[in-house]
Amino acid sequence: MKIANFMGYNGIQSRTERRPILMVRTFLLLLSALFLACALLPLNPSSLKAFDQTGCEKDCLKCHTISNQEVKEILKSLKAPDAEILKIQASPLKGLWEVSIINKGRPGLFYVDFSKSLVVSGSIVEIKTGKNKTSERLAKLQESRRVDFSKIPLNQALVMGDPVAPKKVAVFTDPD
Repeated sequence: MKIANFMGYNGIQSRTERRPILMVRTFLLLLSALFLACALLPLNPSSLKAFDQTGCEKDCLKCHTISNQEVKEILKSLKAPDAEILKIQASPLKGLWEVSIINKGRPGLFYVDFSKSLVVSGSIVEIKTGKNKTSERLAKLQESRRVDFSKIPLNQALVMGDPVAPKKVAVFTDPD
């Protein structure tokens, strides 16, 4: 009670007397939140250059490159060292590389920022049309891997069922 009396607090304070204290507390809270946000979110100048209109003379491929070896190192750090790199190209989103891979027999797609410090996994959707650009690229990737059934030599195949059926299934097996 002595401390409260020393500070001029007698137990009864009006709302107008508390308002300056609340304003100072709110200001300090906002200031500390801003400071914390700035400390936790350091800006990487090399990745911000990708979004600058003059930084790459509007052609990012002049300034930024990524090699298969760099992507291999990224895949190793992502615990996928055996993944096969199919294609590396600029993504629909400025500042990112699009990397197409096959990992354990499955096609995949991910994005690497130009600074090569971030990997983005997920879909890029065009707002105006609602088109999922990632799904489109994955569909093209899967289509390119599709086997043309007419090119499979079936002259020595073991036929089970109707040989002129409208739908056919080919099963490949190793007898050993």
